[in-house]
Order: sequence, then C-alpha cells, then structure tokens
Amino acid sequence: MEFPDDLKYTKEHEWVKVLGDGLVAIGITDFAQDQLGDIVYLELPEEGETVEQGEPFGVVESVKAVSDIYAAVSGTVAEINDPLTETPENLNEDCYEEGWLIKVRLSNPKELDRLLTHAQYQAFIKEQEA
Repeated sequence: MEFPDDLKYTKEHEWVKVLGDGLVAIGITDFAQDQLGDIVYLELPEEGETVEQGEPFGVVESVKAVSDIYAAVSGTVAEINDPLTETPENLNEDCYEEGWLIKVRLSNPKELDRLLTHAQYQAFIKEQEA
C-alpha cells in the first residue's frame, strides 16, 4: 500500500494535500479504497457548501459497503472532482492524484496540526491490521 509522505492523514482514512493559499485537496487513502473493494458510487457536496472537521461530507459505495467520507478540515468547498462522480471506480486505480475528491478553502488552518503525519498514519494502519 502507498502512503505519500507529503500528505496529512486522518484516522477515518482520508488524506489532505496542502495546495497553498489556504486551499487543500481531500481524498481517501489507499488503505480505505483497498478495504472498500470495487467502488461503484460516489456522492460529494456542492461547491460553496461548508464542511466541518470530523463531520461527514460525502458517501462512497462499493460492492462490499457504503461508507461516509469525513472532512479532514473545516472550510468551504472550492471545487469537486466532477469526473470522479461519473467514474468512481477510478478511486481504486489512483486515489491520490486523479482521485482527489474535493478542494476546500480552509476556515481554520490550525486544524492541519491535528492531522496525522505519514509516519503516524503508517503506525495507525499497523495497529488496525494487528
């Protein structure tokens, strides 16, 4: 499994990439897509909606399960990955680059400090698998 070291992570298996100028991209991790299996449906918020750290903002459905997707940070949805809603199976192929879900304009940049580092997330995954 792949966990890029330039990202921040949550215990709910979302990742955050700081894009600069108060903007971040959010997606689900390789671990999450692997656990879900073949992804068949994706529901995302509308641009302009607000999301709150730790609260659900969308749904991902696979052949195995339906799961909420949680906001890693609070802010306003600046952009959604529209093509992904048409081809959600692409999350299984590339959950980090083409598989970003939403871009959020941060309302509280200090929330980034509450997220897990690459090393902390890897340790957390090892605990989950034990």
